[in-house]
Amino acid sequence: QVQLVESGGGLVQAGGSLRLSCAASGRTFSSYAMGWFRQSPGKEREFVAAISSSGGRTYYGDSVKGRFTISRDNAKNTVYLQMTSLKPEDTAVYYCAAYPSAPHIVAGLVDYWGKGTLVTVSS
Repeated sequence: QVQLVESGGGLVQAGGSLRLSCAASGRTFSSYAMGWFRQSPGKEREFVAAISSSGGRTYYGDSVKGRFTISRDNAKNTVYLQMTSLKPEDTAVYYCAAYPSAPHIVAGLVDYWGKGTLVTVSS
C-alpha cells in the first residue's frame, strides 16, 4: 500500500513558477515509477509527467514540455514537479500517481492516486 499526499499548490500569476511535492508513505517508494496528472473543470484528467523508479527516465505531456520538470528524491520518499512559465491554461487540480512502470503511467495505468492539490494561474 502506498499513500500519496500532494502539497505546494496555490495561486500564481501567469509567467510565474511553482513547485509541487508529493510525499509517499511506505518502504517501497523506490520501486515505483511516479507521475503527475491534472484535471480542469469539465475536462478529462490529463497526463503531465512521469519518472522512472530510479529517476533516470522522464516523460512529459506535450503541453508542458520545456516548462515543467519532474524529479524525485528516493531518500525522502518524495517526487516533485517544478513548473515554470505558467499559463492560465495550466490551472487545474494536480494529482500524484504511482505505478511500477513509468511508460504505463504515461498510458494512464495507475495503482495509487493522491487527493490532489489545486494550482490556479491568473492572467
